[in-house]
Amino acid sequence: MAGRIHRIPRRLALLLLRLAFAVAARWHGERHGERVRVRILLQHAYGMGGTIRTALNLAGHLAHRYDVEVLSVIRKRREPFFAVPPGVRIVDVDDQTVRPGPLGRLLARLPSALTPPRDVTAPGVSLLTDLRLARALLRGRTDVLIGTKPVHNMLIAEVAPRSVAAIGQDHMNLTAYRPWLRAGIARSYPRLDLLAVLTHASVRGFRELLGERGPRVVRVPNAVPPLNGGMADPDRKVIITAGRLVPQKGYDLLIKAYAQVAAAHPDWRLRIFGSGRERRRLGRLIARHGLEEVVELCGPTGDLGAEMAKASVYVLSSRFEGMPMVVLEAMSKGLPVVAFDCPTGPAELIRHGHDGLLVPPRDVAALAAALDEIVSDAALRRRMGENARRSAEAYRLPVIGARWEELIDRLVRSRPPAGAAVPVAARPAAGGRPPVRSGDRIR
Repeated sequence: MAGRIHRIPRRLALLLLRLAFAVAARWHGERHGERVRVRILLQHAYGMGGTIRTALNLAGHLAHRYDVEVLSVIRKRREPFFAVPPGVRIVDVDDQTVRPGPLGRLLARLPSALTPPRDVTAPGVSLLTDLRLARALLRGRTDVLIGTKPVHNMLIAEVAPRSVAAIGQDHMNLTAYRPWLRAGIARSYPRLDLLAVLTHASVRGFRELLGERGPRVVRVPNAVPPLNGGMADPDRKVIITAGRLVPQKGYDLLIKAYAQVAAAHPDWRLRIFGSGRERRRLGRLIARHGLEEVVELCGPTGDLGAEMAKASVYVLSSRFEGMPMVVLEAMSKGLPVVAFDCPTGPAELIRHGHDGLLVPPRDVAALAAALDEIVSDAALRRRMGENARRSAEAYRLPVIGARWEELIDRLVRSRPPAGAAVPVAARPAAGGRPPVRSGDRIR
C-alpha cells in the first residue's frame, strides 16, 4: 500500500526526464571533430550472465572507434565478474555497495517511477536509482543510446531526444514475455530508431507485433570473442553446460535425462557451471537419482573457455532462450552441441546431424537418447566438433562488430542537430581510455 501511495506516476517521470534530456542535448551541442559517444544501458554490469558478457564484448569492440560508456544501473558487488574491456568506461549509476547518506536512504525506500512495478528488476531499484540514472544520462553528450532489455528499451524510446540514436536490443524472444510487457513493447518500441534482435524468428515476431509504425528490426547475432584454453578434446569423457541455476535453463530436465545416460556410461561425467536459486533443489535431484559421483554442480567460473577445453560435448537443456551465446562459445571450441530445440535460437545455430543434435523441447527421453548417441561414438563427436568450429566462424567478434559499426554510423549520419531536438513530440520511427568507475551519489 505504501508503495502505491508514494509512487510517482511513471508517465510524469518519463515526461520530466524527456524534457531534461532534450535540454541537456541542446546544452551539450553538436560534435565538432570528436568521436561518436555510445552509451550502453546494463542493469548490473558487475554480475554474470549472457547479456552482460555479450554487452561487454560489444563495448570492447566498439571502443576501437567510438567513446563507449556502459551505464550499470545498479552495482551490488565490488569487482565485476567479467573483465572490463580496454577503453570501456563503466559508470556506476546506483552503487549499492556503498551506504548512502540520510537523503539517499530516504529515496532508496521509495519505489522506482521509471521501472514498471511488475518487472523482475523492480525490487532492486528505487527512486534513488531513478534520480541517479537521470543524472548519468544528462551528464555529457550522448550520440547513441543502446538498451539491453525491454524495460531499458522502453525507457530510452520514451526519453531520448531526436538528436540521439535510440537502439533497442532484445536478448530473449517475444514468447518469453508476459502480456503486460508485450503491451509496453508495442506502445513504446515504435519510438526507437532501431531494434536489434538475435534470430530470424524474433525479426518476424517483432515486425508482426509492431506493424508498419515500428522501427527498423534487424537480426544481429551475438558475437563470439576468442576464449582461453585451446580446443576441446573429443576423447575426454566429460559433458559440460553453463548458465544460471534457474528454471529457464532446464537443469532439472537434464539431470533426469542424464540418469539414463549414466546407467550405460558410468565412466562419463556431467559438469554444470553456474550459480542461482535452484542449486539446492538440483543438488537434491542429483542425490535422488544417485548421481553424486557423476554429476557435479561446479559453481560459476571466470574462465569458461578453459573448462570447455576439458570436455568433449556441450548440452543445452533450456526451456526457452533468445540466442544462447554459450552455444556459440562451445562450438567455437570444437564442441558438438546437444540441445532442446526450444524457442528461440538453437535451431538457427545448430544443423542437426552436422555440428550437433536437436531434440524436441522438454523431451527428457529424447535428450537422453541424443546424449547416449554422441557419448557412444567418438568418431561422431570428432566430426561434429570440427564442423561446429567451422560454423562458429561466422559469429566471430570482428564480423558481428563490423555489422554494429555499419548500423551505428548510418543512424548517426541521419540524426538532426542537437538544437533541432523536439522535447515532447513522439520520436518518429526510423527505418581508448582505461576503465573508469564513477561513483557519484545523492547523499
